[in-house]
Amino acid sequence: MANIKSAKKRILVNRTKYERNKSIRSAVKTAIKKVEAAVAAKDKTAATAALLNATSVIDKAATKGVYHKNNAARKVSRLAKAVNSL
Repeated sequence: MANIKSAKKRILVNRTKYERNKSIRSAVKTAIKKVEAAVAAKDKTAATAALLNATSVIDKAATKGVYHKNNAARKVSRLAKAVNSL
């Protein structure tokens, strides 16, 4: 364990950020799985609705710095391509 006050604070702050980022990444993965499940079921309306939600969740994650903007754009693009293929 750290002895210096600033090092102790960094440990606490990093743990808080880690938990927040983990929650956001989990939400993104869940949203992506919902889109992929709708595409697998060939349900165009459900896939479109899920895509809209997933896009929002992914963009928020990118805004908060959890994902790089290009990574987020790639995820959205792949999902949109999958939905449009129906």
